[in-house]
Amino acid sequence: MSENPLQSIVQTFEKISQNLQTHFSQLVVSRPNSLNHNNNTTTSTTPLFSISNTESTLSESSQSHFKTNNAQPVSKEELGRATWTFLHTLGAQFPDKPTRQQKKDVKELMAILSRIYPCKECADHFKDVLRANPVEAGSQAEFSQWLCRTHNVVNRSLGKLVFPCERVDARWGKLDCEQPRACDLQGSTVPWQ
Repeated sequence: MSENPLQSIVQTFEKISQNLQTHFSQLVVSRPNSLNHNNNTTTSTTPLFSISNTESTLSESSQSHFKTNNAQPVSKEELGRATWTFLHTLGAQFPDKPTRQQKKDVKELMAILSRIYPCKECADHFKDVLRANPVEAGSQAEFSQWLCRTHNVVNRSLGKLVFPCERVDARWGKLDCEQPRACDLQGSTVPWQ
């Protein structure tokens, strides 16, 4: 049975999710708790999120905050920024000497994004960009530079400034992990069950 090309992606998302859960579980927000007679507010420190091993939930005060602020769906621009953040972070974590499977997975990830990206216009444009600029993933440096050049192609098409690719490592450095090598990109040859 061949390996599912999404396995490395899922494992990376799981590590990112675990990292976020660790950081969010420590997140506290100062918010008004009650008003006294002098119109001064007192603040209490209440966690915004309650994290368990299986789920995260917003505190009641946070839920009411989101309800009253009429949260909007994610915009195309927000989605794009989040996607590029993920991709550049992946590029920063990509191994200096990737395995054949890791090279294959990252190329397949780009192809998958061009097929299922939640913005059809963006996905179609990304297909064209990929045709003109095939993925280069021979090393961390090569992949990071390819991502930067590709992102700049997209930026130019949107009339945005381009990013100086010689500064890509300074902007998108490796994740800050508590334990050495804990954030390394790990591939596996074990098929999904």
